[in-house]
Amino acid sequence: MIAVRTGDHDAPFFAPIAAVVALNFGRGERGRNALRLLLGVCIGIAIGECTVVILGSDWDSLALATFVALVIAQALGANRLMRVQAAAGAILTIAAADGGAGVNRLTDALIGAGVALVFTQVLFPPEPLALVRRAERAALATMAEGLRLTAEAIERGTYDEELHAGLIGCMSTVREHLAEVGRAGPAGARVAGHSLIWRYRRPAAAWTNQEAAQIQLLGSSCLMLMRTAVSADLPGQDRLAQAVRELAAAITDLSTDLGSHQIRQRAVDRAFTVARRAGETPAPSMEREAATAGVQFLCLDIMVFAGADPKEASAVLQQSAGKPRAIAPPEDFHLPRLPRRAGIHRLRSRKPADRRRRWR
Repeated sequence: MIAVRTGDHDAPFFAPIAAVVALNFGRGERGRNALRLLLGVCIGIAIGECTVVILGSDWDSLALATFVALVIAQALGANRLMRVQAAAGAILTIAAADGGAGVNRLTDALIGAGVALVFTQVLFPPEPLALVRRAERAALATMAEGLRLTAEAIERGTYDEELHAGLIGCMSTVREHLAEVGRAGPAGARVAGHSLIWRYRRPAAAWTNQEAAQIQLLGSSCLMLMRTAVSADLPGQDRLAQAVRELAAAITDLSTDLGSHQIRQRAVDRAFTVARRAGETPAPSMEREAATAGVQFLCLDIMVFAGADPKEASAVLQQSAGKPRAIAPPEDFHLPRLPRRAGIHRLRSRKPADRRRRWR
């Protein structure tokens, strides 16, 4: 409707196409892709119009313009969307070649991308913490399932084709979820920084972004332990299997509610207990030593991910420190709602001493 009423043509088909293309990405990336779409279209139209003026609109001109548009987009460090739009803009401009096709296409792109930006950045911006939480929960749940399969493999101690296939598939899924977390962490920080609605959640988004980086180490430790269980001959290791199951339960708890300080501290306590037990018994063989080391590194990463100080967690592996404590996340870490103005006024009206006591 906007394109029909503002443009000078009756079939502004590219306006809805531009909106759909800009929205056809994961949450947190749609605004950037709308701008990339516009830049790609502008490059393609500019190259196409220059080619028509200089060389005409033959098929060789179309091929040359497409090539030049792709080269320029690539030189600007464009992603796949921007390259495709640059090439498509050049092709459609030369194919139409009626003097107004380029301007109309650019107008449609501006309208479609503008509508997409209004919907994603103003009306319905994604909740920044939910972007990362969704990816983290999926990654943690898959890690826990992989560790349960690992414990079963250690208990059996013999090669099982079905269990081996399940572990391989779980390892592949963990890598996919970790890649998604790696994208979601910076995306959530960008949304909190750019959105007017969610700007107040920037401290919690920064915390979550750091947590998304730490989960990569946690996933690597899980993959290392799972890989050890796939290849090692570990018969009769009931204690080791039980330790892996306890760590799987700790990760499962973390996946249920990352905003709970109690759940984080419980995960730290479990990992601390398992790490202490793993270091007490010497490993009689290289395979068992590798599995024990995998358990200890996993305990370290669970404690750090749950909020323990990295130095205190590392000291636990040396049997030289007490139980570390998890740092509580920010107050709004688990509250996906807008702040109420009355609450802000009450906080501002308090005396400085009252505010200091509340912070403590």
